[in-house]
Amino acid sequence: MDISGQIALVTGAGSGLGEATARRLAALGARVAVMDLAQEAADRVAGEIGGLAVAADVSDAAAVEAAFARVMQDLGTPRIVVNCAGIGTAARILPRDGSLSLDAFERTLKINLYGSYVVLSHAARAMAATDPLDDDGARGVIVNTASVAWQDGQIGQAAYAASKGGIASLTLPAARELARFGIRVMTIAPGLFETAMSAGLPPEAKASLEAGLPFPSRMGRPEEYAMLVQQIVENPLLNGEVIRIDSAVRLAPK
Repeated sequence: MDISGQIALVTGAGSGLGEATARRLAALGARVAVMDLAQEAADRVAGEIGGLAVAADVSDAAAVEAAFARVMQDLGTPRIVVNCAGIGTAARILPRDGSLSLDAFERTLKINLYGSYVVLSHAARAMAATDPLDDDGARGVIVNTASVAWQDGQIGQAAYAASKGGIASLTLPAARELARFGIRVMTIAPGLFETAMSAGLPPEAKASLEAGLPFPSRMGRPEEYAMLVQQIVENPLLNGEVIRIDSAVRLAPK
């Protein structure tokens, strides 16, 4: 799919991977809806790239529906939808104090997995109602974000790994179901990236993490994630697959 002239919607686009993706798609000629939980962050990014700012909690189905309605009214139907909204949690199944982490597990799955599904569902419904863009019958592309933790989950990442594993497992059945509408579904599983989640790490902790990355031995840059989104959108044969982008890292147990 040629990105220039298309309408795109990126969740979690007020910072990190989502912001970099929104900026790259806009630079390639797309009209971008910047969706984020924080209105101020969405306004900032949208203002700088000439996009549309939309505030919504992805775990709130009604809020997502309203956001899609506004995007379709102000811009048109998005043909490119990228799910970057999510949270990182660290909670043991059996903490030392004997308590249980049920609330953290539920909240993580609600935002990461259910939120991705809500956005995917609304995107699919909107795209399916459009005319094909080419002779293949393509109508759109949906890119979800998992994590290498879906395969390499560490101690304390049970909730996070489960949520990202759900996103990864969703990829193929979603791609198969939506194929008849000409809608592709892909998932990116990032490794260690320079985002808000890693920004607070002490220098020695960051250096230790980077030492475990085979090559390149550094954290990924959000722009490199955005580059992969571009390649997925532009390559029509990429469908129903999870791509790790991780410097060949395999996370240790802890």
